[in-house]
Amino acid sequence: MTFNRRQFLGQVGAGSLAIGALSLLPRAAQAAGEKVDVAELMKPGPLGDKTLGDPKAPITVIEYMSLTCSHCKHFHDTTWKPLKEKYIDTGKVYFILRDFPLDPLATAAIMLAHAAPNDKFFEMVDLLFDQQEKWAFVDDPVSALLAIAKQVGFTQETFELTLKNQALLDGVNSVKERAASQFGVNSTPTFFINGAKHPGALSFEEMEKLLAS
Repeated sequence: MTFNRRQFLGQVGAGSLAIGALSLLPRAAQAAGEKVDVAELMKPGPLGDKTLGDPKAPITVIEYMSLTCSHCKHFHDTTWKPLKEKYIDTGKVYFILRDFPLDPLATAAIMLAHAAPNDKFFEMVDLLFDQQEKWAFVDDPVSALLAIAKQVGFTQETFELTLKNQALLDGVNSVKERAASQFGVNSTPTFFINGAKHPGALSFEEMEKLLAS
């Protein structure tokens, strides 16, 4: 489901509750290991890709995530740091993070990450996951998001302009729609490891086994 700007701003302004569902189908029903067209998968969306590591690394990992998803946070809290240190920072894995917001609040959050001053996209994502309970599940999420955004350099004005940016909203929606229609993404987080689909909040041990294979 996607939202136009009026619907999006209305739902965020009303304090939409985040829905951090692991999946829309039982995990057993999802095609873990299913291969997709890698050339198509590697095409970036309208906003470009947010990446870490060496593009020439032998393994490419793409994660589709939602900032309001509790399972995405679990992956971030438990697997992300050792994955980055052992595989991404050492040139073994090229990592791409893509948008799959589950609700208007997650859409607002990822728009802010894309617009973070001084290209602080990953810093903003880290901050939003680290403080998820302070903005994703509160009565006034907009004020909470503003307080977090100010930590990376937003002002009240740039915060509001970002959330009203139709091109940015369309870009986020485009990535989500393409992931769902072309690559069968229907849950977060969903990973593609060299084109093979693996849904669910993978532990570091699970991720290492997949990278080794």
